[in-house]
Amino acid sequence: MNTAKKSSVSSTLRRTRQRDAIRDVFHREHRPLRAEEVCALAKQVVPGIGLATVYRALKQLVERGELTEVRVPELDNVLYESADKGHHHHFCCRRCERILDFDGCAMKTGPLAPPGFVVESHEVYLYGVCADCAAAL
Repeated sequence: MNTAKKSSVSSTLRRTRQRDAIRDVFHREHRPLRAEEVCALAKQVVPGIGLATVYRALKQLVERGELTEVRVPELDNVLYESADKGHHHHFCCRRCERILDFDGCAMKTGPLAPPGFVVESHEVYLYGVCADCAAAL
């Protein structure tokens, strides 16, 4: 989508109870969420909200730049998180598939790159078991 059209779509996005409920979910949770999780949490505020509505709103909020998509290599689902987060990486629980953020970055990519290679970006995913799943073992 070109920038002119994108900003036009962004400026005409009307405020709705459903979209407000979805925004509130991300302000409360502070972690990447699947559409199904967003729907379940938004239903606490707007009981009639459906998954199709959530998907449409998520798409619009991504296009508007309020949310970003998170694609974890080992998961089939796309997750969403607030776009206002700085550079960060993710912990991925192998049992419940919950994704948690961790801030900062200890990666010094320069020394890892082959000669002549310019690193433009990187992503780090740490896989393991979250505290809730570990407690249940």
